[in-house]
Amino acid sequence: MRAMRFAVVAHRSTETNGRLAEAASACGVEGLVLAPRDALRLLEPGDAALARLDVRESLDGVESGISELDRLAEAGVRVLNPAASLIASHDKLLTARVLRLARLPHPRTWLIGHGMPAPMPELPVVLKPRFGSWGRDVTRCDTQEELDAALVAAAGTSWFREHGALAQALVPPLGWDLRLVVARGRVVGAAQRVATRGEWRTNASLGSRVEPVSPPPLARTLAIAAAEAVRADLVGVDLLPTRSGFVVLELNGAVDVRPLYSLAGDVYRDAVVELLRAVAEGSGLAAVGA
Repeated sequence: MRAMRFAVVAHRSTETNGRLAEAASACGVEGLVLAPRDALRLLEPGDAALARLDVRESLDGVESGISELDRLAEAGVRVLNPAASLIASHDKLLTARVLRLARLPHPRTWLIGHGMPAPMPELPVVLKPRFGSWGRDVTRCDTQEELDAALVAAAGTSWFREHGALAQALVPPLGWDLRLVVARGRVVGAAQRVATRGEWRTNASLGSRVEPVSPPPLARTLAIAAAEAVRADLVGVDLLPTRSGFVVLELNGAVDVRPLYSLAGDVYRDAVVELLRAVAEGSGLAAVGA
């Protein structure tokens, strides 16, 4: 019987994708990074595929490969972060609905677009793409004039023409946030992101300082609950601090992770061990590398 393979299914050869595959190999399982079409061609029943499709550079949806994930599952490959979970963690409107149904704290969210009934969001708000990342095209609007100007600017983008824009109630920024990495119901990594001087956003792509952190119990509980709400196997959860706790801001099914995220060991290995344990439990095999 052929040994199981563990494939990270992604279009990008990022450090995180490579390290996850290497961690699988270190656990005694062949680790690969495969594009969706290659995964469909090479993987067989009994193999595992960790889907890490990201949002498109144009911010107007998820990268291609969703149909391949469904076909992999139909062929008997164990798909981690299946299509529905991946979409729920990238589509911020769907994320908002899922978190609301799970009764988790999340900013109130409005959808604004051409031909839609005009909502009246309560200012201040943050205007952002429905499928966004890297802090791009995210605008803080404290007045109606600023919101109107932001909508005019957004109207020329492909992402607005495709999906409209989201307006989310502004959580008063305290200059930092937490990003937790959850693998199968366990927090395996965490970091604190500190905004640069004069910047209210904490995205690392905008120059924020990323520091190791031991997240408090409340943050861990919220992150695990958010991951469970979208049924994600491996996901990043961004938490904004408030005066009384935290708010779940966003989820990321293709979260980038640095070694400093490690809590008690190696964040990549810890994540893969949890994923391989889940695969083993589902197939009746002994856990690998645990």
